[in-house]
Amino acid sequence: MAKEKTLSDLFHDTLRDIYFAEKQILKALPKMQRAATNEQLQNAFEKHKEQTEEHVARLEQVFEIIGKSARGKTCEAIKGIIDEGEEIIDEYKGTAALDAGLISAAQAVEHYEMTRYGTLRRWAQELGMPDAVKLLDATLKEESQTDKDLTSLAEKTVNQAAQTAKAA
Repeated sequence: MAKEKTLSDLFHDTLRDIYFAEKQILKALPKMQRAATNEQLQNAFEKHKEQTEEHVARLEQVFEIIGKSARGKTCEAIKGIIDEGEEIIDEYKGTAALDAGLISAAQAVEHYEMTRYGTLRRWAQELGMPDAVKLLDATLKEESQTDKDLTSLAEKTVNQAAQTAKAA
């Protein structure tokens, strides 16, 4: 008979999922930065890469808290989201809409991360892990701020540039 799964098991599996996702995001961000034409967007991708390195370090601390080794678990969802971002780079390269598409792809990543970190934070509270709650909450706040910053950049310059570009 299969072992009964608990919230603790689910927490560990989801932690492995987001750990894998963050590692994949670290690989994707430099590609997005190189593809971007807007300097502010390039800088935003660089800043988020630095934050993502910190997110990985925080996740490793959470693994320590639960007494498990930091190992990822393949996350098909993030792979699909990253693949969509790469399609945007390929399909919109050289067009005024590229940066708007990159922001859209980046926000899809941010929203995925926010759902994972929000869930993990809540479960850590329920499992009585206040140190993990603090680490996960710090990352959730950074992901939320990155999403807001990307929205602001899109609204202030990038979307308008994509909309008013002359057709080739």
